[in-house]
Amino acid sequence: MTARFNLTETQCARLLEGVIEAGRQVMAIYEREFDVSIKADDSPVTEADMAAHHALVALLNDTCPGVPILSEEDADIAFETRRAWARYFLIDPLDGTKEFISKNGEFTLNVALIEDGEPVFGIVHAPVLETSWWGSTEGGAFKRVGRGDTTPIRVRELPSPESGTPWQIVASRRHGGDVLEALCQRLPAHERVSMGSSIKLCLVAEGLADLYPRFAPTSEWDTAAAHAVVRAAGGDVLEAKTRSPLAYNQKAELLNPWFIVFGQRDARWLEAVPLALD
Repeated sequence: MTARFNLTETQCARLLEGVIEAGRQVMAIYEREFDVSIKADDSPVTEADMAAHHALVALLNDTCPGVPILSEEDADIAFETRRAWARYFLIDPLDGTKEFISKNGEFTLNVALIEDGEPVFGIVHAPVLETSWWGSTEGGAFKRVGRGDTTPIRVRELPSPESGTPWQIVASRRHGGDVLEALCQRLPAHERVSMGSSIKLCLVAEGLADLYPRFAPTSEWDTAAAHAVVRAAGGDVLEAKTRSPLAYNQKAELLNPWFIVFGQRDARWLEAVPLALD
């Protein structure tokens, strides 16, 4: 276990403003015609992905020199190298590229600080929504819309059966499947909302959703920043099969297992998950 690397208040502020500025660069591309290419894994990439990548890498190197960086757009770093990192920044320059291409606004820029496999600080910025979420394990979680006030956020308590208030389940706009349906059939009365990108985790962090079950492929950069925000807000992310905390940089591949994002632990969903997986 390494000594904790504490970002200063000045560093956090510089990172937040730098991510927002990178979002402005992305918006300049979003608002005009742009080219789309296909990567080797058949996923799309645009010039906005690369512009955000270069902007965020420069920001991190300037603000926190010497801390390694792993980005979706520069992920070809051998595990033999990565496994020696006690801490590193994990970034997804543009999470929700398909949402960016379809122009529904549900895409984000994501920066996370990982220490000993845990996300300890994260920033998620949604440029179209002009909304930022950020948080750290020591400092709590926050949200800001535009240049408005900074608001502390916290996961909410699950509605009691007596209240008649349904649970709020957030799900991927593009990935559902039989396992998700099997889980939802076993949950108390609920409403389901579909959303793109890491915004889904942030909805749990700010108490607008109770659960985000994910039974489809994601990569570590897809979740890390928002995972940090969820943890800072009092929730967490568990692997669906083992129900152990989702961890980072523990294996050669960078794919996440299936997982559950939650605000509150509750036997009703904890017991329903393995039944849905069977």
